[in-house]
Amino acid sequence: MGAGPRGREEGRRKPRQEKGAQPSTDKWWVDKTGVDKAPEAKRVEGPAGSKFFEVGRDFDQEAARERLTEDNLKLIETTNPPEGGWSYTRLAETAYPERELERIKKLVPLPAYARGVIVDCGRSVRLLVTGTPAGERLLELTLAEEPSFDCWIRQDWVREAVFKDAERALQSLRGYIEQYLSPEGVARLDASTPRA
Repeated sequence: MGAGPRGREEGRRKPRQEKGAQPSTDKWWVDKTGVDKAPEAKRVEGPAGSKFFEVGRDFDQEAARERLTEDNLKLIETTNPPEGGWSYTRLAETAYPERELERIKKLVPLPAYARGVIVDCGRSVRLLVTGTPAGERLLELTLAEEPSFDCWIRQDWVREAVFKDAERALQSLRGYIEQYLSPEGVARLDASTPRA
């Protein structure tokens, strides 16, 4: 619950004034003399600078999100995780530490209504968890420098969260599995979703 600029203004204490004193309109900390504008930052010329700006040109975030969702569904389909269990796939030459993978499985045991894929990306790992039918509800937790969570229901992106550390992220994933994939959670969400 971060307060916006307005919330910060309201939370500030006003300075005390002596009785009968008029508020000062001359603020010593505000420089009212002409201030020269700082020169505008120039775009870096040359190959490095131009390449940086070229990368983002015509980037379609929605199409990228759809491709990611499709890739996640393909990973679930090809690894075919068992109900109540994890499957594993490695996408990089280097592997995530085996000890950490086992710890993740112990910290996030999957209930019978869920199945998951551990996607080993070398320096990071992605946990994809779905229910039945596979892919209709998809949870993704990425354990990297800044762990993040995303949830899709019927390919609509419905939730995102970022965590300070992997421990909090893994604890939260257990709650998200119950919230989004348990029969009670599915019924609750379906009841609260307006039908078109």
